[in-house]
Amino acid sequence: MRADPGTARVQGGSRSAEDSVKFMQVIPAIDLRGGFCVRLRQGDYAQETVFGDDPAAMAATWASEGAGRIHLVDLDGAKEGRPVNVKAVRSILRTVAIPCQLGGGVRDEATIAAWLDAGVERVIVGTQALKDPPWFRSMSMRYPGRLILGLDAKDGRVAAGGWLDVSTVDAVTLADRFDDLPLAGVVYTDIAKDGMLEGPNYAATEALALRLKTPVIASGGVSSLDDLERLASLPIAGCIVGRALYDRRFRLDEARERAGDRTPTP
Repeated sequence: MRADPGTARVQGGSRSAEDSVKFMQVIPAIDLRGGFCVRLRQGDYAQETVFGDDPAAMAATWASEGAGRIHLVDLDGAKEGRPVNVKAVRSILRTVAIPCQLGGGVRDEATIAAWLDAGVERVIVGTQALKDPPWFRSMSMRYPGRLILGLDAKDGRVAAGGWLDVSTVDAVTLADRFDDLPLAGVVYTDIAKDGMLEGPNYAATEALALRLKTPVIASGGVSSLDDLERLASLPIAGCIVGRALYDRRFRLDEARERAGDRTPTP
């Protein structure tokens, strides 16, 4: 049985594009680098903005504003291929009671198991799914409903290794290859949109969601409440929001209301 990462999915598959009921989980992001809470532009490590030196306090802020889930990224881990910001992540997990999903540097089963044991609800795997599909299939079967495919695309091609290496593999093709697995979801990021506040890639996001049975979570580019409302009209389960929240372009409670996010919070 597939896990449901948000309220936008119903038993037996995805919403149709014509579904008049709009509801989508809004997931605030905390990107970690050197123990700090940061945001990058288009995944460029040279274009970093630091938003805080206490990631746990940031997580507590999102929890207090009604977040039903938090998206964590170990940026150093993604680059180095192993967990790096372990102390910061563990502090976040001790601080908030809401579910957290985490990606970055997950390359082996030991890392998956360690994060799940630490209290991460869902682990995101990107690079290793691209490099070793049979391994990812076996891990997905071993941890049903606990893994998310991280699908990071640049010009439609899958990027890996902290977005530093762009492959020749088509993003939709890769996702389709794993659509029969008991995944918790697919996080789809258009790298060109990430951190740019220029709006998401609606067309690519919708095409992917209509193609897959696995729930799709959009990431990258949200700049306004109108962006969220438009995303909520697509057959997706959720949307990860970063810079727009940190820049206070809107509050999380406003975002949840506009998206129809009905996720219960502690």
